[in-house]
Amino acid sequence: YRIEEEKAQWIIYVTDVGQTQHFDMFFKAAQKAGFYAGKAKKGKAAAAAAADSAAPAIRVDHVGFGLVLGEDGKRFRTRSSEVVRLVDLLDEAVTRAKQGLVERGGPGGEWKEEEVNAAAAALGYGAVKYADLKNNRLTNYTFDYDQMLDMKMLDMKGNTAVYLLYAHARICSIIRKSGKNVQEIVQSGAKLRLDHPSERALALELSRFSEVVESAVQDLLPNTLCEYLYNLSGSFTTFYTNCQVVGNEYEESRLILCEATAVVMRKCFELLGITPLYRL
Repeated sequence: YRIEEEKAQWIIYVTDVGQTQHFDMFFKAAQKAGFYAGKAKKGKAAAAAAADSAAPAIRVDHVGFGLVLGEDGKRFRTRSSEVVRLVDLLDEAVTRAKQGLVERGGPGGEWKEEEVNAAAAALGYGAVKYADLKNNRLTNYTFDYDQMLDMKMLDMKGNTAVYLLYAHARICSIIRKSGKNVQEIVQSGAKLRLDHPSERALALELSRFSEVVESAVQDLLPNTLCEYLYNLSGSFTTFYTNCQVVGNEYEESRLILCEATAVVMRKCFELLGITPLYRL
């Protein structure tokens, strides 16, 4: 039905890794039955073989994923040994995120209730999504609320959504403090200078974005994008530590780098299903 009626060109089945052998046999049987030929590999011989086949050439993949474990190393469950419902897990994450924000007082203690709730939702949902996606999907991982939502880790380099959302908010804060419109700077024809090694390293990391996205899509490994996002944040931290932005003679060039980093981070968040925060 998917091939003949929906004209699918790429079919992806998502289940746990325990179904790997089943889908491997299923795909081979479907090919032998002539339902599909599979995508042609590079090379004239492979292309010719695919052309001679009457079956449609489509890509079919099984995306397996590992188990979510509790702190005891066993399948993640409630104390009553019941499987945890996703809605309960997400609600708990948002509740903990809100508690952490209230304890920190928000930006200058000036947040309104609706702003706290919106930020808590972004942090809570983002933390759960990122914790799941940052690991290779084939491996098991231990679910830990405290590690995912530890507000004390904001000033450290923890590979969590909380840290990355904070890093993005900090970049936005730098741009706001400059009092300048980066789009107007770009349109004015300002020259981008990459004299400092940290500037060049950040620019090179930014240039890898499209390559990383393509790799993540082709290999069906979202952790590739998570790793890139974390490394990009680290490159920016090094850049900001070594290169003064506001009040420097190269301020406009460095503000462009700041804006480019924020834009790429937001695109990464979008692809991962995470809502960015502009202040935290």
